[in-house]
Parts: sequence; C-alpha cells; structure tokens
Amino acid sequence: MKALVCHSYGPPENLVLEEVPDLVPDSGQIVVDVYAASLNFPDTLQIQGKYQFQPPLPFTPGSEVGGVVRAVGSAVKDFKVGDRVMATPSIGGMAEQVLVTPAGLRKIPASMDFKTAAGFAMVYTTSYHALKQRAQLKPGETLVVLGASGGVGMAAVELGKLLGARVIAAASSEEKLEFVQQADPDELLNYGDGDLKEKVKALTDDKGADVIYDPVGGNLFDQATRCINWNGRILVVGFASGRIPEYKANLALLKGASMVGVFLGRFRKEEPQAYEENFAELLEMFSAGKLKPIITQTFALEDYVSAFSVFTERRAMGKVILEIRKET
Repeated sequence: MKALVCHSYGPPENLVLEEVPDLVPDSGQIVVDVYAASLNFPDTLQIQGKYQFQPPLPFTPGSEVGGVVRAVGSAVKDFKVGDRVMATPSIGGMAEQVLVTPAGLRKIPASMDFKTAAGFAMVYTTSYHALKQRAQLKPGETLVVLGASGGVGMAAVELGKLLGARVIAAASSEEKLEFVQQADPDELLNYGDGDLKEKVKALTDDKGADVIYDPVGGNLFDQATRCINWNGRILVVGFASGRIPEYKANLALLKGASMVGVFLGRFRKEEPQAYEENFAELLEMFSAGKLKPIITQTFALEDYVSAFSVFTERRAMGKVILEIRKET
C-alpha cells in the first residue's frame, strides 16, 4: 500500500510517499481502507517536531479518516468487514490503510460521505467540548469566534448558534468572512487591520464578549484579554499565529474573567463518558440536518505538499481533505 511517511522533521517537502507493507490487525485491532484523510493544523506541527506529542520517527501523519473496514481482529465484536466508518487514529491516516482500535472507530450515517466523515470528528468534538464543558455557554450570551473560517472556527460558529448564543464570527479578511457567512453568524468582524479589541467593544455596547474562542493566540489573545466581559471566559484552543501568549493576572482580576484551556485529547482520556456523550449528540445533530460540514478543498494523496501548504500559509477555510480512493 502507499503511505505518506515522515522520516525527518521539517516542511511538507520532507515527507515521502512510498510503498509499505499492507497492514494486518492483531486480535483487538481493525484495518480500514482509507478513502479520505483530513488535514488539521496539528499535523503541520507534528511533521516539524513541534507538537505536544511526537511519535517516534518514521511515522505516517493523519488522525482522521473516512473509509471501509478491510479486516478485523479475532476479539473485535462490534465491527465487520465492509462497514462504512470514520476513524480517529492518533497517527497513520494519510495512507491507503490505517490500523485502529474499536474505541477510535464509529459507523457513519448513511447520509455521510467519506470526505465528510474524515473531517467531522476533530473539529466538532473540539468545538463542542470547548463551548459545552469548558465555557458552559448559555443562551443569549455573546460568543466571539476568532479564526472563524478555519475548521474548528466554522464548527464553533455553527455550534454556538445551536446553543443559543449571539455569535460574532471574526477573521482576517473579507474573503474569509464571506465564506463564514455560510454558518449564519449574527455579526462579522474583520481584524485584518490588527484591531480586535475596539471592534468587539463596538459590537457589544462596550461590555465585551462573554466567551472568546481563540485557536489563533498571539496578538489576538492579547487583545481578547482586554475585550472580555465581566465573568467572561477566554477559550485557549490553539496557537495558529505561532506565538504562545501570556495572560496578565491583573487583567483577569479587573475583568473577573477566566482563561480556560481546551485540550480534546486529555478530555477524552480523563472524561471518556462525557466525550462519548458529546460525540453521540453531534452525530444526532448531523443526522437531523442541524450540522452542515463544509469540505472546501480536496487534494490527491500525491499532491500532499499543496495540501499542507494551505495550513502553513494560513489559507485554510473549512476542511482540507486528501482523497485516497474515489468513492463509488
């Protein structure tokens, strides 16, 4: 089978597409024929050796796929060959086959195609956990979503609306804001000129936002600490800007505000029941037509450098997918 392999840390050009042996499951594993694999910002960090958890070299990146069960181990009870599934392996997804355990596998609704399946789990479970458990977002509160045109940002806009919040979608260009309108935010905010604080205040009668969802970090986080409402919550989701900011304690004191970390992997480990409940609710929302994932760019596996460049050049809008096999 073909697999994208990282032999040394660096840019996407360092990756190698090569032939590797077909996978064989042990008793508790499943092999999935991959039809589509999702790209996420953490993938770009992982191939550079900059992510929180680094697998030993060499490794195949990719933590989300959609596909069909190819083989099951003797101890696997709930899946069979031919099942249409979404899988969330920690690594290995950018290949024609991937190994997963039952805990990382879910059957997908009949209405969900493989590209959507590949791009569903991480963005929606991250944003739902952020808004539901970490922010405890309430109907009527004002939510500002930074980086709103990205995968997790779009999911946060959608879910914020479903949870009854007034949602301000914020992005760095008019092109990105035009794209975000598909998620039906209440307000749009362009911070491409570097100004976030005053624009948030202007849209909130100078009170500030109740919740700010921040996957960007850097200067935007610095400004977020100054335009958060009393009892507000700043959600630390990631650092796409490249700079990890610091929270000045006097601002937390003056605002009565909280900085709240959002780390999906630890949540899944520490609170597995809550994680599973969230996932089940999200799939119900999808089946009911309440969630409408948007796949904006699809690349062939061979065109992986172009696919990764969408993230390294900060051009990502919606979900970016590698198409491994054609869906029939």
